[in-house]
Amino acid sequence: MRGTRLAATAALCVVLASCAREAPGDLAQAPAPRAEKPAPPAPPPPPPPAYAAGDAMAVTVTGSRIRGGAVSAENAFYAAPVMVATDPGREKYDGKEVSPVKLTSAEPVSTFSVDVDTGAYANTRRFLSQGMMPPQDAVRTEEMVNYFRYDYARPKDRSQPFTVSTDVAKSPWNEGTYLMRIGLRGYDIERDERLPANLVFLMDVSGSMNSADKLPLVKTALAGLAGELGPRDKVSIVVYAGAAGLVLEPTSDTGKIRRALDSLSAGGSTAGGAGIELAYRIAEDNFIKDGVNRVILATDGDFNVGLSDTKALIEMIENKRDKGITLTTLGFGTGNYNEAMMEQIANHGNGNYAYIDTALEAKKVLGEEMSSTLFTIAKDVKIQVEFNPAVISQYRLVGYENRALREEDFDNDRVDAGDIGAGHQVTAIYEVVPVGGKGWIAPRRYEDAPDKAAAARLAEAANVKLRYKLPDGDTSKLIEQAVPSAALKTAALPRGDFAFAAAVAAFGQVLRGDEMMMGFDFADIDRLAGQQDNYWRQEFLQLNALAGSLKGG
Repeated sequence: MRGTRLAATAALCVVLASCAREAPGDLAQAPAPRAEKPAPPAPPPPPPPAYAAGDAMAVTVTGSRIRGGAVSAENAFYAAPVMVATDPGREKYDGKEVSPVKLTSAEPVSTFSVDVDTGAYANTRRFLSQGMMPPQDAVRTEEMVNYFRYDYARPKDRSQPFTVSTDVAKSPWNEGTYLMRIGLRGYDIERDERLPANLVFLMDVSGSMNSADKLPLVKTALAGLAGELGPRDKVSIVVYAGAAGLVLEPTSDTGKIRRALDSLSAGGSTAGGAGIELAYRIAEDNFIKDGVNRVILATDGDFNVGLSDTKALIEMIENKRDKGITLTTLGFGTGNYNEAMMEQIANHGNGNYAYIDTALEAKKVLGEEMSSTLFTIAKDVKIQVEFNPAVISQYRLVGYENRALREEDFDNDRVDAGDIGAGHQVTAIYEVVPVGGKGWIAPRRYEDAPDKAAAARLAEAANVKLRYKLPDGDTSKLIEQAVPSAALKTAALPRGDFAFAAAVAAFGQVLRGDEMMMGFDFADIDRLAGQQDNYWRQEFLQLNALAGSLKGG
């Protein structure tokens, strides 16, 4: 009999553990096992209630349709939830190797697509705030640097949608090398200048979204965005779990949008592919010519049912992009977060990727930065830098590893690249070694001297070229700007705004384990960044100090 009790108790523990994995919320109490015979299996747990008490309208996605109905706790049982430790190993990242050093004599040209994403910084903040160092694959230095704004000059008029700035400083972490910064700043638009927007909120309401840092935060973020829209804008809401369905038809009524958001609850599997297909169909049906047409996907990135093949998703997203419908992805939550998917599909959808870890970040991304998030002022923006081998012997690009383009892609208008929104800024930093400097790679015995063309242009250290298309254009425009060699001779250690940008770049590279940071540590980063009076920059200093305490240096 004692053995029977032990067996029944063990079976019950297995059931409770299974319930905790499938729906970490309220658990149904199983009947107590009898001594005379083995206990019957426990009934399946009820779905987690959408509201704590009382009747309210709730929307539930089932295998066939969306149903509205009253939520009742009449027959529910409660047991203390079983807390299961989060396994960060289930999160998916697509990290790249740190950019290698290039010999100018062999590869004088560097080409890449701009990147306005900021998700890596917010995701890194989430890890550090939870007392963990972020995985190296989760850190993209360019997204860390581009999270912040810098004092680049405003465009004078819209004939050229952004300004281009270059400056040079001595490297704080590698004696004998220099940092060359390239900065772009797009023009701002006023509210009454905005084009009308056709937005489809595509929301993941599967069981994996049933936690405080997921669906509730999604509702907060999108409700805030709804409050920023005008009477010419339209919003639709599509949700997906076991299946996909339309919750809200296109409307400009902010109250309707917020009530629809409030009605959602989480449960079921994750038919993300079906959700994206439906969202694009709704966007096509309500397409605004000469307006903004965008799907905004909010999810933890856990696509596990239906069209989950990344290549198939990308093909569909690119097809819709070419028809004028772009894609923004907003990542939420922990544990099963698929950041690799989120960042990649946003890139192919000509949108942007952000990670929302707090209500404050939601306000920043979808409130304060809403114009830059939604309203494109230049598309297919590419940067190409040609270094003069008579002046620069070696160089490396800090970050942008997953944005690299071939040299021939720069002049090819059929090659897709990143877009810039109203008010967006883009910063890129190269670390360079002047001719005669030690550098990272020893001189070659049989290396050729720079040719006559390079020697004849000793006044130029590099030539920066940018290509871009206007939002409604198919032919790119070119901007060129030389970086004078004199900038190297007069360079000092970075100060002010440049110093802070360099500090953020160093922060990213140290987190990535970059061996060419020459022992530069978090204390050095703090000194380089200096005192700050901006909230977000002050927060960076705190995160850097936190990383130093976790790393022990």
